[in-house]
Amino acid sequence: MSYALLIIEDPAQRPERSRAEGEALYAEMAAFSAALHEKGQLQAAESLGSHASAQRVRSGPQGRLQITDGPFAEVKEMIGGFFLLQNVSHEEALAIAQRCPAAQWATVELRPLMPCYDGSGGPA
Repeated sequence: MSYALLIIEDPAQRPERSRAEGEALYAEMAAFSAALHEKGQLQAAESLGSHASAQRVRSGPQGRLQITDGPFAEVKEMIGGFFLLQNVSHEEALAIAQRCPAAQWATVELRPLMPCYDGSGGPA
């Protein structure tokens, strides 16, 4: 099965880190990613830019699309990156999430990849 690990962090963390701290964390995450890749468990992994560079597209009045530029005042946490895992059981994915270096300074959320609608009248 496939799973996503979402790295959810406080947006204030990145600016507070020194360059050396940021580089050390990046090196840990890169090594973690490389180990998953070597085992054939990693489909993709990326770091995401700050919420300050984000844009939101949503339906507005009369169905017109509205675009809102970040940063968003209501943001208390942001998705800082993700790992897409493949060929792993739920137990393996949970163990990988627990080993993720980001779990020391962020929330690592584990989510299965599946259709958003399964045809039964409710969410999958």
